[in-house]
Amino acid sequence: MRIFPSAFMVGLSLLFCGACAGPPPEYRTTATVKDIMDSVVDPNADYLFESVSTTVTAKGIIEKAPKTDDDWKEMRRHAVALMEATNLLQIPGRLVAQPGERSENPRIELSPEVIKTLIDSDRASWIQHAHTLHDATTGMMKAIAARNAEQVAAAGDVIDKACEGCHKQYWYPEQRK
Repeated sequence: MRIFPSAFMVGLSLLFCGACAGPPPEYRTTATVKDIMDSVVDPNADYLFESVSTTVTAKGIIEKAPKTDDDWKEMRRHAVALMEATNLLQIPGRLVAQPGERSENPRIELSPEVIKTLIDSDRASWIQHAHTLHDATTGMMKAIAARNAEQVAAAGDVIDKACEGCHKQYWYPEQRK
């Protein structure tokens, strides 16, 4: 007779512990931070940076800026991708790089393991850097909505500073000195 109450209590405990664990996350982290940087952040930021420029040549000045509805629409697409990448970077448990993957320039860049340790030791700063890039990209979205090339160039500078601030903390902190 004592087996039943004990078995009941064990079963109830297992059920309770399972309920505490909660459902699995609704997302699956497949890409690494490096993958997101290489595939989403860098190409989209570069597109935005390169969309407005002034080049002085022997033949004169060449102004580059979006002109058509399609140009502005394409810029917005790149800004949306960059903005949403900041959310991807905040997902907990994301690897910095694939296991065994090394820095491309170890004399300057920290190893993925060290970067991961820095992120994990001060997650609030990591999230703040992602928010800073998100906010900078929000400025780009406003410039695009206004169809103002000068504002786009200024917003590009703000995005660049947001990226650089994060890189100086996590990628190449020795460059700050």
